[in-house]
Amino acid sequence: MGTVRFATIGTSGICERFLEALAEAEGVEYVGTYSRDLAHARSFGERYGARLFFDDLAALAACDEVDAVYVASPNGAHAAQALELIAGGKHVFVEKSLASNEREAKEVFEAARERGVVVMEAMRNLHVPTFAEIERVVASQLGAVRLATLRFSKVTSRMARLRAGERLNVFDPALAGGALMDIGVYCVEPAVALFGRPETVRALAVTTKVPGCEEGDLCDTVDLAGEAILGYGDKLVSLSYGKMSDDLLPSQVEGEEGTLLWDQTSCPVNPRLHTHEDKGLIFRMEGMEATPIPVEVPDNDMLCEIDDFCAAVRGEEGALLARDRFERVTLDSLAVMDEIRRQAGVRFPADSVA
Repeated sequence: MGTVRFATIGTSGICERFLEALAEAEGVEYVGTYSRDLAHARSFGERYGARLFFDDLAALAACDEVDAVYVASPNGAHAAQALELIAGGKHVFVEKSLASNEREAKEVFEAARERGVVVMEAMRNLHVPTFAEIERVVASQLGAVRLATLRFSKVTSRMARLRAGERLNVFDPALAGGALMDIGVYCVEPAVALFGRPETVRALAVTTKVPGCEEGDLCDTVDLAGEAILGYGDKLVSLSYGKMSDDLLPSQVEGEEGTLLWDQTSCPVNPRLHTHEDKGLIFRMEGMEATPIPVEVPDNDMLCEIDDFCAAVRGEEGALLARDRFERVTLDSLAVMDEIRRQAGVRFPADSVA
């Protein structure tokens, strides 16, 4: 395949940022957009140069002028939309979180294998050069890892609307919303990518009842913030996430020979390494100097995940191996999030499907 012709589903800010990155990518073309409202699809798509507009998902799936679709609808719609697109022979790039739960994601990946198309989760912090450096340092310069902490919390203006009684997509369990699926996933997936599927999960969350739920609705609770500890036998990984406050601390991996820190877990920057020095009995940790690890990341870091996805669509061997690895990370991460939600009492409609 030469040029990869993209269509999009969704008209939110993340879709706009995706299209801005797509404009910088090589060997791609933006051709169309889907919305339930055709006029809205047209007004959104025309701003970015699209020429095809859809309000019928089946028509998009059958369109011969589209090779791949970026799905940026609410989480709860991802799996069903991806399956219909896969059946039409489309490659699918699904915004995080790829599905409501592990079961749905397995169904999507199995369908893609059978149809011979590429499905990948748009988990941007795993595709940037910074994360490759984090992996390299963790594997080669820290010694035995014993503790790690990954953190990401930021205040959302929508909290005020939620408190005022408004039902919002991002806080709606009926659409697989909540802090874990929107924010916490940025912590879960790097942890799983670095250390694999944990042996144990222990979690607590700040939750609230969702406005407008009927009595007896099992999906009436949403998480606003949370913490989890992943157990690996010889190490513990702590996760902290939320949409109620701003977390200003770095993430870090602590090994017996050094500690690696970086900022902004959702788009990792400024990695630096503290090498352990045995100074005997000490009471304070000041004066420890860090060695910066130079790495360049595009201003719009979504460009990195787009490049990796398109390389897999073109059948490049290394990219297909990476695709397989990212598939396992997605599945194991959703399994972790399923367990965190179970312990927090947060249910989605997809959890009730046998």
